[in-house]
Amino acid sequence: MIELRPLTQSREFQEAVELQKRIWGFDDIELLPARLFVVAIKVGGQAFGAYDGGRMIGFLISIPGLKPGGRSYLHSHMLGVLPDYRNQGVGRMLKLKQREDALARGIQLIEWTFDPLELKNAFFNMERLGAVVRRYVENQYGTTTSPLHGGLPTDRCVAEWWLACPHAEAVLAGQPPTRTIADRIEVPADVDIIRREEPRRAREIQKALGERLTGCFDRGLAVIGFERSARAGTYLLGRWECGSNA
Repeated sequence: MIELRPLTQSREFQEAVELQKRIWGFDDIELLPARLFVVAIKVGGQAFGAYDGGRMIGFLISIPGLKPGGRSYLHSHMLGVLPDYRNQGVGRMLKLKQREDALARGIQLIEWTFDPLELKNAFFNMERLGAVVRRYVENQYGTTTSPLHGGLPTDRCVAEWWLACPHAEAVLAGQPPTRTIADRIEVPADVDIIRREEPRRAREIQKALGERLTGCFDRGLAVIGFERSARAGTYLLGRWECGSNA
């Protein structure tokens, strides 16, 4: 049984720091320090851990944010799960705990960034949680030391999770949301291999994807779904109404 619980103690924060090394392989300078976890929970953020017995196998941290006009939201800065526990629903459990806590505090929106070349993450965000995307940011964090990033610029999509929106509620309930697809953008299914073995080609794919997504966003479209096949991962774009004024 996997247990979820808030992180409140110094030793728990340090466990989360150690997990970052094992999950992403960051150099020490790029780790989120334990003191950030302390600050996050003191100023209205969140820190949750997933445990198998007494062992932390995943964690999540978010910090509060403020939109123009005074709308509060949470920026979900990092979620990680040890490799041996991936594809077992631990990440979704942490996100659902995050949602439950946010709604109990009257927070309607959680945002986070993700690498659009990480197709499993894209599928998880759109098809398992019901998030949407309307923004693309080039090289948000600069080039990092993580081997998972393959030396590429850290281009990111901004996921918006409107917690009480009918779209998200339908996805979370396992029901097909109402949506009309206006455009599709494909990414090769083997992009992880390409990133490791052909970095120049990977950069070309990344750049082309960013240009196409940005063009769609400029037309008022949003990523509202994601499809996977043996050949490609496909971003599905359409009109988005819920939360359109944020």
